[in-house]
Amino acid sequence: MRAQWRGILYMLSALEALLLAHGYEEERAPAEWMLLHVVQGQIGAGNYSYLRLNHEGKIILKMHSLRGDADLYVSDATLHPSFDEYELQSATCGQDVIVVPAHFQRPVGIGVYGHPSYLESEYEMKVYYDRTLESDPFLESSYDPEKMETSQKKQHLPQDASQEEESIFWTILVGILKLVLEILF
Repeated sequence: MRAQWRGILYMLSALEALLLAHGYEEERAPAEWMLLHVVQGQIGAGNYSYLRLNHEGKIILKMHSLRGDADLYVSDATLHPSFDEYELQSATCGQDVIVVPAHFQRPVGIGVYGHPSYLESEYEMKVYYDRTLESDPFLESSYDPEKMETSQKKQHLPQDASQEEESIFWTILVGILKLVLEILF
């Protein structure tokens, strides 16, 4: 019986390693996005690390917690956003993504928070500039419904929605496997 449990444990460990390796594969950003910065850092439990965004335009912040759980808080009203004072937030257990609109006042404050569940969290954040031109329908001289439909579809198509769903699935599966391993040991 003990050998059977040990075999199951090894199989679960191998599956978790495979899933984690799959989760860390390089992601492809849409062609309209231009990579501006890659920020890597570590943050202690319950602490904040602050960054300042000066770049104009629509900015996408994609942060992946490499170890632990780091969360994002963004504000154009304060340079030190927190879970009490923010305009935008992403506090997931996986990849955190925030789209900073072009109309936000610059500089924009970015707060990276280390979740208290972990003594230390390590993260990597990619900062993208979205070069997609947003057309203003009121500025167009002639109204062409077909042209408007096409441009709106291009602007609002979810990029790789199936990959996002797959990522959530793997995150949940890895969490369940970790829980099973904690219970066994």
